[in-house]
Amino acid sequence: MLYEMAAVGILFIVLPMTWACTPQKADYIMVSCFPNAIIANVPECPYGWEIGQLSLGSVCYSGINTPGFYRFTIPDLTPKNHSYCGTLSEYVGGKDPRYIFYNSIVSNDSSLTVRNQPVNYTFSCTYKAAYLVNNAVFSQRVATVYVNNGSLGSFKSQLSMNVFTNSKFLYAKDAPYVIDTSEIGSEVFIGIEAKGLSNRFKVVITNCWATPTPYSTDKKRWTLIQKSCSLDNTVIIFENAKDSRSMFKFNSFRFQRLEKVSTVWLHCEVQVCDGEKLFCQPTPCTSRSTEFESDPNGGILTMEFKVRAQHSSSYIHPAGPFLCLLSIFLLNEVLGYFSW
Repeated sequence: MLYEMAAVGILFIVLPMTWACTPQKADYIMVSCFPNAIIANVPECPYGWEIGQLSLGSVCYSGINTPGFYRFTIPDLTPKNHSYCGTLSEYVGGKDPRYIFYNSIVSNDSSLTVRNQPVNYTFSCTYKAAYLVNNAVFSQRVATVYVNNGSLGSFKSQLSMNVFTNSKFLYAKDAPYVIDTSEIGSEVFIGIEAKGLSNRFKVVITNCWATPTPYSTDKKRWTLIQKSCSLDNTVIIFENAKDSRSMFKFNSFRFQRLEKVSTVWLHCEVQVCDGEKLFCQPTPCTSRSTEFESDPNGGILTMEFKVRAQHSSSYIHPAGPFLCLLSIFLLNEVLGYFSW
């Protein structure tokens, strides 16, 4: 009996050491400066630090353990909430005024002795000042993704959503994109591309939906793509998660019983996936549930579409059950940097 009790005591001591994470190099970070959020991914278990020992801004222990990474998100960039989890903002004036958001991911161990090398990932995202002042909610079709991969160097990519002329996706249409009422119901070709990154990074479209307002959280919505699968019968996904560009098409439409609304906003939840560290391909569509779920790894890009009367230079409010689409709102570039 004494022997059995001793064995159990040894198990209680050994098991916690077995569960400790395997230390990884802390020389990698990917920061996505989306219009509505900032997402920072650092290696899982950097220098042996576990998720509960890393904080955002030395304030929020809000990291999430995803395969291969710890992810930290600043989900609110509206002017009323600059200080989310220690986020600092700075206004830079001049000919090109900008707001800069700063934060950091730091190690913090309250134990008596610390045996791991400390980590401090400092990063920032920069937005044009006029865009912040004039809009309480960011609604852009452009984001900036930064990757620092230690000795391999740093990479910057502009992630953008555009309308293309046809299914070859060779030529993007100029903004604003306008369609006459006689062309309502026509095919719209959407391409989301990350320029400036190597082929190891894949653009993954998770969800796409339309709303009659600029707000992606609007409960009045029509889902086009859900969990990387087409949910609207006019949607065709040409490529997704294969390389730095993903493409799909759908037929233009407008919301019924909203005769005074001539605008539709298209929102797509997108992430840039590191193909050397993760398996980026979505699971087969036949094995998925139909419940809408937001992708915690992705940020949202938004496009605005309008419709006008044929041979008219002004927009109209079409009445009746017409289908309509719109005009791309040309958006400002998002910039950013990071260091540690």
